[in-house]
Amino acid sequence: MDKPDRSATQAVSSPRLRWQLWIVTIGFFMQTLDTTIVNTALPAMAHSLQQNPLHMHSVIVAYVLTVAVTLPLSGWLADRFGVRNVFFSAIVLFSVGSLFCAAATTLHQLLLARVIQGIGGAMMVPVGRLTVMKLVPREQYMSAMTLVTLPGQIGPLLGPALGGLLVEYASWHWIFLINLPVGLIGAVATLWLLPNISLPPGRFDFKGFFLLALAMATLTLALDAHQQAAVNSLWVSVQVMVGVSAVLLYLWHARGNDNALFSLKLFKQPIFSIGLAGSFSGRIGSAMLPFMAPLFLQIAMGFTPFHAGLMMIPMVLGNMSIKRLVVQLVNYFGYRNTLTGSTLALALVVLMFPVSALLHLPWLLPPVLFLQGMINGVRFSAMNTLTLKELPEQLASSGNSMMSMSQQLTMSIGVTIAGIILGAFAHQTLAGPADIHLAFIKSWFCIALIIALPALIFLRVPKNVSKNTVLVQHKRGK
Repeated sequence: MDKPDRSATQAVSSPRLRWQLWIVTIGFFMQTLDTTIVNTALPAMAHSLQQNPLHMHSVIVAYVLTVAVTLPLSGWLADRFGVRNVFFSAIVLFSVGSLFCAAATTLHQLLLARVIQGIGGAMMVPVGRLTVMKLVPREQYMSAMTLVTLPGQIGPLLGPALGGLLVEYASWHWIFLINLPVGLIGAVATLWLLPNISLPPGRFDFKGFFLLALAMATLTLALDAHQQAAVNSLWVSVQVMVGVSAVLLYLWHARGNDNALFSLKLFKQPIFSIGLAGSFSGRIGSAMLPFMAPLFLQIAMGFTPFHAGLMMIPMVLGNMSIKRLVVQLVNYFGYRNTLTGSTLALALVVLMFPVSALLHLPWLLPPVLFLQGMINGVRFSAMNTLTLKELPEQLASSGNSMMSMSQQLTMSIGVTIAGIILGAFAHQTLAGPADIHLAFIKSWFCIALIIALPALIFLRVPKNVSKNTVLVQHKRGK
């Protein structure tokens, strides 16, 4: 086991430490790129695998559900086996999963490969954050994380357009194959430069982890089963019963258990409970949009994959442009008004998609997508800070882990529900262009309603949770 003392006291300006931070950046970039590059390629993948493109959401669900299930285990693994070994294993698993994705000839093979990818992806980002925390002094952690995450933000910006470009001028297989050289460089550099810092592992709640993983997997799969043409009602019922039983068993297991994976004391904090409920329901609607938009542009609007990918860039730019103003907006309007207003505003913006289709106004889409990105940027930042804002120190780590896991789970649920809605309106078959066009329009109206519903939860946020003046001054002071 390498000693962390020398590495931990290095300045961020140290050349060796900068190389180490760039290694972590590779993991961030690979993970963020993969979450966006696949969406644009779904129609081409469906055609190659002889599947209905409106039912390809399982490709995304397999990945994000695996990430959600595996995420709580990553910190314990890093302490037990060392950050270098776990980060190296994460990059290798992600790269091997990518190779298997590219080699897949059936949908089932692709889904299995996405699960392997998801196990690697679940460890890359949290272990990367942990690596930075162990490499630099706490007073330099913010500057180090800025260095690490800034290049990682290129992934969402580059992903949709790059995915469309590769699909249109090469094949969909290349959206996975491009991970291989990046992964090879990252794996070699990890073994060469990263110290294998480890700590005595704390107690890990394997029983609680198993129960929650079982609940998430079975309930999501039961929900996803309803979009299939031949649904075995008995099997779906068994999955629901197993999932609900796992949740109840976890609640029994965690009651009065200080070593539980997630303490039930979290839910005695009213702001956390409201924030988590609002964030969970709000992110389900938002998770539908990156999945629906590329499909809508290609299948209903007739855009090429590259053109559809380029159209996603305004959404990312809108999200990035508003980040600096979120604190001022929350200070001025308060959490309740900010979250309620932005949630309803997002629902109205989503309605502009069917309007642009009905009126044949494709030029309307870039500003709509930019506005959508801005509103989502405000909502995500406000939801995150509200959820953790008033947690006591002893519950902060558990609350942050629960929020991170729920965010991944909402992506899985959101994409699954979007696929169910599309499948229902398309009547399980690829009908004529007019029918597909109408199916998308009806789906957008349903999604807008789902997005608007969390406003009822945000109305319960107390009015006195509104001032962030100290946080603003603190940030400026840094």
